[in-house]
Amino acid sequence: CPQIQRALLALTLPLETLQVVKGRMLQDMCKGLSRQTHAQACMQMLPTFICSMPDGTEKGSLLVVELCQKHVRTLWVTLLGDGNQNPEVMYKIFDMPGDILRGKGEALFDFIAQCVRQFLAGIDSCQDRLPLGFVFPFSCRQTKLDKAELISWSKGFCCSDVEGKDVVELLQLAINKQEIYNVEVVALLNDTVGTMMSCSKEGKACEVALIMDTGTNCCFMAEAQQVEMVKETSGRMCVNTEWGWFGDDGTLSDILTPYDLRVDQETLNPGEKRFEKLVGSMYLGEIVRHVLMALAVEKALFIGSNVTILRTKYVISTQQVLDIIDNEEGMDAARKMLEALGLGPSERDCCRVQQLCRAVVSRAAALCATGLAAVLTHMRQARELEQLAVNVGVDGELYRGHTRVREILQSVTGLLAPECTVTLLPSVDGTGRGAAVVTAVALRLAAQRCEVNQLLAPLRLSRADLERVQALMRQEMELGLGRETHANASVRMLPTYVCSTPDGKEQGEFLALDLGGTNFRVLVVRVGKDGIHMASDIYVIPTTIMQGTGEELFDHVIECIMDFQQKQDLVDQVLPLGFTFSFPCQQLGLDKAVLLNWTKGFNASGCVGEDVVQLLREAAQRKKHSGLKVVAVVNDTVGTMMSCGYDDPKCEIGLIVGTGTNACYMEEMQNVGTVEGEQGCMCINMEWGAFGDNGCLDDIITNFDRLVDEKTINTGKQRFEKLISGMYLGEIVRHILLALVEKQLLFHGKPCPKLQTRDVFKTKFLSTIETAILTVSLVWDSDGLALRQVQAILQDLELQASFEDSVLVREVCQTVSLRAAQLCAAGLAAVVEKMRENRGLDQLSVTVGVDGTLYKLHPCFSQNLQQMLRDLAPNCNVTFLESEDGSGKGAALVAAVACRGAE
Repeated sequence: CPQIQRALLALTLPLETLQVVKGRMLQDMCKGLSRQTHAQACMQMLPTFICSMPDGTEKGSLLVVELCQKHVRTLWVTLLGDGNQNPEVMYKIFDMPGDILRGKGEALFDFIAQCVRQFLAGIDSCQDRLPLGFVFPFSCRQTKLDKAELISWSKGFCCSDVEGKDVVELLQLAINKQEIYNVEVVALLNDTVGTMMSCSKEGKACEVALIMDTGTNCCFMAEAQQVEMVKETSGRMCVNTEWGWFGDDGTLSDILTPYDLRVDQETLNPGEKRFEKLVGSMYLGEIVRHVLMALAVEKALFIGSNVTILRTKYVISTQQVLDIIDNEEGMDAARKMLEALGLGPSERDCCRVQQLCRAVVSRAAALCATGLAAVLTHMRQARELEQLAVNVGVDGELYRGHTRVREILQSVTGLLAPECTVTLLPSVDGTGRGAAVVTAVALRLAAQRCEVNQLLAPLRLSRADLERVQALMRQEMELGLGRETHANASVRMLPTYVCSTPDGKEQGEFLALDLGGTNFRVLVVRVGKDGIHMASDIYVIPTTIMQGTGEELFDHVIECIMDFQQKQDLVDQVLPLGFTFSFPCQQLGLDKAVLLNWTKGFNASGCVGEDVVQLLREAAQRKKHSGLKVVAVVNDTVGTMMSCGYDDPKCEIGLIVGTGTNACYMEEMQNVGTVEGEQGCMCINMEWGAFGDNGCLDDIITNFDRLVDEKTINTGKQRFEKLISGMYLGEIVRHILLALVEKQLLFHGKPCPKLQTRDVFKTKFLSTIETAILTVSLVWDSDGLALRQVQAILQDLELQASFEDSVLVREVCQTVSLRAAQLCAAGLAAVVEKMRENRGLDQLSVTVGVDGTLYKLHPCFSQNLQQMLRDLAPNCNVTFLESEDGSGKGAALVAAVACRGAE
């Protein structure tokens, strides 16, 4: 029969057409996620503020209220912490009076609250607080988990004074009106989200949910950075696609049949929810009715019968359609339905009706599969994956109603998204159990957030804390400069005998020696009119020498200098040498410096209290090396200042933030009580790493800092440095992570043997983690990719981190590095303010020469430092200039300036 064939052809969508529909849906999803195009999108891609999956530890009794089409269901759900496998559920159904659906909004919410009161009257509970999850199956614009404005009614509801209002607030007010003051609405969700959460169980996360019911919808865990309608999110967030509206802009016009158009015209919202009207079970029976009516008019069906009954809406139900498509008993179901309608069907009529019902249902299932394939493809692309394996929770009358629907959904999804492996998980009471799980997760996260905030609070310094640190640093600086008080100051304020910075006229050839860590360098630096040229070699200091005798250490240094001179053909030359010695020294002259104490893991004997230049000269004598002419000894901080001073005459401060930390600056001689003379300036090596060694910083030092300090070779020393520098930040993070594991807040509280190992969490991981976040967010705009990089770093440490774990580890790293930057800013603020006051200026303009891996490589450290410095020292205009080679080039320039002065 050509009429039947034409109808079947119109209702059949080939794979090529489904691919086109999938592409259009992907485009509309992107529009819905974008802040710029959201208003033009049919799929609204609504954020749900559900950012975490259940972990199976959820416990406790929760109240759930579900608003259904004809009734209200109240549930009492008890989760046992068993992976949500066997929740205990009690429920009661309250039939809803028909006039409520289209009456006043206040009456609707009053009725729901009355149901809650009646339900609780039969529950024996002594809980002071009853958290409630509200299942509200309508499109809402959520701004929090417990705040959602109704966008529009559907499914026959049309209550007044509700659209545009917060439905959570309306329900809470109605509950309070019933004098149930211990019930608090903590979460709002729709049935789709509930399905996803109910299908997520321990070890089996479900990240997508699909509803094939009266209406249709889908939600999924999106990369939070892509949900542009929400600010300041990280990790992932469940997005409610509201895909029922897809096609309202005409996108589906080329697949709509005349039957679909007639069904649409008879609805309460013609022209809206075009996709849902092709898929939802509310409409399938109506589509079949219009197909049969059209074919009966064309004399292709029910010849000789009175077909007037087919003009009556809803005479064919979707359940009847599902019964008819069954292979074995479908023909009998068709005959019974058609006979009940008085259509007097023939055997051929029953066969043709079965074919048409199958076409309508198959099209609905294929379109749902197309939507699911679009969602899965979006997830795979957003996560930068070649293959995606995902669990999909599914619920609804249409899905449960027939195996044919499930088979089409699985097979068509596979054809349209071959890079995605999908496991369909049928939901068991997605709305009730799922709402309870959402509510429980919200409570768990709130409790965990409270614990995390409490644990990290001591590391989060207020503006007042930092101003106090600034004032204390200034106080210790004054003590360190005073002749009588110097001995008792924690900030030593050591004179360097460097009394001027480069003026650009320096020329000549100089040697430089840079000793300040496990590696040291020997350089030859040529300063001329065309700039500075350098050649250098790096030499290793073995740990045995670092912690052996002083003679062994300096003999090793001289041997390396001799090797370098041999390679550079400098054996016969005696060049002025600048010696960068990056340890605390009491300088008695430009070429005389007494070591006060070792830092950075050095502990060579026979050196503390000795002149390091003399120790170097004695080693040269032992090695019979006569070509050594040390003219200046400086530390790396002074070298950094001098190096940057060659390029910028306003550079009068040096700052190191690397393995250790220190600062120097040009002080007025009249303020330096430890050196004779009143005229001019002298560079002061602050040795601020020891700031706080006298206990003045004890109120901001945390237990984590104390745990780190206890395991160092200089316990109780260099307290400021241990809060800031790269040698210690990784250890601080490690101890925080261990505390979080112990409190069951990280890695599910599972033992982490490798994390117990000292120094296993390197400070470079902080930079790597935050660099990954920053780079990805700037370049790809995918926070999820960045967090997977964090997961990879943790996996190298044998730490199996969930997405939520990665977010928390990142937060810890950011907290520790931010504190370090802010403390560094507080110290620097004290310096620049002192310089400004020394000079009697209203506004100081000065440049800071800065070096160190933490400052240079950490993606946020310099920005955080500079921002806080502006806040703490608003009357100082401070420019930062990164040193290219402060300790090498700087030492040579100190020697050059010294030679210039001697000439």
